[in-house]
Amino acid sequence: MNIYLAIIIFSLIAVYMLEGVGQLLNIRALDPELPEEFRDTFDENKYKTSQEYTRDSTKLNLISSSVNLAIVLGFILLGGFPWLDSLVRSLGLSNLWTGMLFFAVLTFAQGVIGEPFDLYRTFVLEERFGFNKMTLRTYLSDKLKELLLMLLIGGPVLAGFLLFFQNYTDWGWFYAWMFILLIMLVLQYVAPTWILPLFNRFTPLEEGELKTKIMEYAEKMGFDLSGIFVMDGSKRSTKSNAFFTGFGKKKRIALFDTLIENHDPDELVSVLAHEVGHFKLKHILKNMLLGVFKTGVLLYIMSFFITHPPLFEAFGMQKVSVYAGLVFFMLLYTPISIILALFVNNLSRRYEYQADAFAAETTGDSENLVRALKRLSADNLSNLTPHPFYVFLEYSHPPVLNRIRKLKQNRVAERI
Repeated sequence: MNIYLAIIIFSLIAVYMLEGVGQLLNIRALDPELPEEFRDTFDENKYKTSQEYTRDSTKLNLISSSVNLAIVLGFILLGGFPWLDSLVRSLGLSNLWTGMLFFAVLTFAQGVIGEPFDLYRTFVLEERFGFNKMTLRTYLSDKLKELLLMLLIGGPVLAGFLLFFQNYTDWGWFYAWMFILLIMLVLQYVAPTWILPLFNRFTPLEEGELKTKIMEYAEKMGFDLSGIFVMDGSKRSTKSNAFFTGFGKKKRIALFDTLIENHDPDELVSVLAHEVGHFKLKHILKNMLLGVFKTGVLLYIMSFFITHPPLFEAFGMQKVSVYAGLVFFMLLYTPISIILALFVNNLSRRYEYQADAFAAETTGDSENLVRALKRLSADNLSNLTPHPFYVFLEYSHPPVLNRIRKLKQNRVAERI
């Protein structure tokens, strides 16, 4: 067997088994006894419901990943890539349009495979646990908008990427890197005002206690805001969230309407203080620089493999092409991407603890953040006792129970 094919197949199966073990351990770690810290937030029935939600979500994930692995391995081993390449080449298009069509077919097939699971998750699983508020019309509208964005943004990005690698043998990776970075920067400014409003309605937060407290905190921290908006998240789900967008003086806060409904102003200020902490502690900048570096290294390594004949031989391909090489390299890159994800998640968990400490210190009271974390966990039916191995594999945030205990430890340490 071709060494590259062996590496790819082994990697796909190993990742599937690793994630599967993590999910099974996570289910076994569900503790029927409600943690002491949450007895003022969860009742016994809600706690049982949160565990049922974790079990049912995990089962769906396991089925979905199993089906996906079987289809991918079958497509590879049965010669799916040579067949598709022959099909798109038979149309007699240019190299660029042949590559675009090659990706379009793969993307469409991936969407078809994943769609039944997405529908089930939205309209059966989320509905059963009281989260889903989305109508079929909204769901289909979202899918259409996502398709249009993929064509308008993803299409030109892919075209530019292919052209750089096709036309510049030695420096194609560098030009592609600069091109991707430019697109990323543009999207940071375009997304809040052009893209996000396609999916949700954003209305300025009305005058009142909440807005006053947010503005007072932002002014105290020297944190420039161009606006505070309420997002109609309730039209899709009862789950709550909040986020920042933009840079410099263009930073905006978006609060889900469900978040405002379920939390008092002091709790909301503490949640926003946590996000401000990420800015002030340079977490956002560090993550961006890390992402830029990772992208550059990825493209540089890719430049050695994207037209490497033995890699194409692994898939039974008769002809070498940049577009197919991109797909093959991403499959070959699987084990490295998993290792990098573990590192990034570990770093992210550290940043979350630091942002929690920042919020507690700058608001002068960690209890507001603790209450907010508890209510968010209850409203979202979060798993309060995830297995450490699953946390290591998948969590970008520390388990909420760990965050609460850390906040309380910091408070005790300050008093000593």
